[in-house]
Amino acid sequence: MQNGILAAVLLNSKAADFVITGCGTGEGAMLACNAFPQVLCGHVQTPLDAYLFSQVNDGNCIALPFAENFGWGAELNLTYIFEKLFSTPGGGGYPKERVEPEQRNKRILDEVKKVTHKDLVSILSELDRDLVKGALSGEHFAELFFANCKDEAIAAAVRNVLS
Repeated sequence: MQNGILAAVLLNSKAADFVITGCGTGEGAMLACNAFPQVLCGHVQTPLDAYLFSQVNDGNCIALPFAENFGWGAELNLTYIFEKLFSTPGGGGYPKERVEPEQRNKRILDEVKKVTHKDLVSILSELDRDLVKGALSGEHFAELFFANCKDEAIAAAVRNVLS
């Protein structure tokens, strides 16, 4: 759950535009991230997954399987995943003639998430403090977060947790 908290803080505050996370299978990390507002995380195992997630879903986070199928040639798969994920701007559609309905569906999902999720500052204040503090206590987190955060309310909530 801590990777979801961290992804939500980084994305909601606009300290980061995109988050790459994962776990053994990638499934738990994806679920943890998608539990938070303004985070749209896809489970990516292959370059095709990466490309389709970028073009069809236009999300802002991916979860990779760090243990599953990570044997011979895994470094090539990872290289190709990043190549396809960032090869063209997100939301371009696939196939290209599907761009309008896919972008419409993305807007619908974004609006649904606005209704079904409350604001991040409230969430951070209601979650277990030790859980949140653990998520935000990385060696360089404070230095990098506060230098790039563009939301003062989230910055204040993070300062409160870390104090």
